[in-house]
Parts: sequence; structure tokens; C-alpha cells
Amino acid sequence: MKFSIKMLTTKFVTVSLALTVAFSASAAILMPQPVQAYSKNIQTGINLITTANWYLGVRYKFGAKTNIEYEFDCSSLTKYVFGRNYMYLPRTSIEQSKMGKYVSKSNLKKGDLVFFTTSASGKKIAHVGIYSEKGYFVHTYGKGGVTYSNINSGWWKDHYVTARRIFG
Repeated sequence: MKFSIKMLTTKFVTVSLALTVAFSASAAILMPQPVQAYSKNIQTGINLITTANWYLGVRYKFGAKTNIEYEFDCSSLTKYVFGRNYMYLPRTSIEQSKMGKYVSKSNLKKGDLVFFTTSASGKKIAHVGIYSEKGYFVHTYGKGGVTYSNINSGWWKDHYVTARRIFG
């Protein structure tokens, strides 16, 4: 078999190009994608708040079941909203406060869970909501049902305990 310089050069270029494409593609697959992950986390937070907004005004009932949409208590609301977004949460606010990772109040993002106590001096978790933005969170209690409150004012400011990020 007779090889010409032109034929060898063509084969070399073809093989080199194929290897370059193969290694470039595998490198792109193996490289972490922080921008996409960050975008996904933002979208998850938006999805959680959007889902919670569907239930604004739905009545409050202590001990409400977790598989219904016509009444909620605080932790059944968070469990239900996260479940609608394919994320598991346990039933009670105390159990939910042990999920995910700690987030400082100054680093809250959409979709983070925020926890409160019923005693100004205590730290026992007794209430949970979903942080939205600009100090507001969505939750349910009392007569108004599912509503927004400001985490930095009134009763909520004095009874804030901690926050957890379940996703991201």
C-alpha cells in the first residue's frame, strides 16, 4: 500500500480534530457548571413562592392534614408547597428545622424556610414559613389564613429563631 504525504496529512488532521472534539466535549461535561446550578437554585425559589401564592387566603387550621388544599397549618403548608415542587419535608416545624443547611438571616433567599418560637425568650421552634424577598415570608396562622408577613417587624422580629435552605 502506497502512502502519500497528502493522504497522511489528511488522516492526521482528521484524527487530531476528532480527538480535540472528543476531549473538549468530555471536559465540558466534567466541568462544574456553577452558573447553571445558581440559576436552578433561583428558579427553585421562584417556583416555591409561586406555588405558595396559589394558596393565599386559604384558611388556617391547626393540625391540618398534609394532603389537602383547602386548609393548612404552618408546617402542612410548607410540606405541601415543597411537595408540589418534588421536595420532601417532614410534617412538623421542629422536624423541618433539622433539614437542609443553616442560613443566616442576612443571607436569606427565596424558598428558604424561616422558623419562629412562640416565646420571646425561648428557642423552641413552633412556627415555619417560606421566605420570599425584601423581608417578607409566606405562612399561615389565625384568621387571615395563608398570608405574607415581614420578618423584620413586630411579633415576627422578636420571635425569629433560625432559617434553613432545603435546596441548592
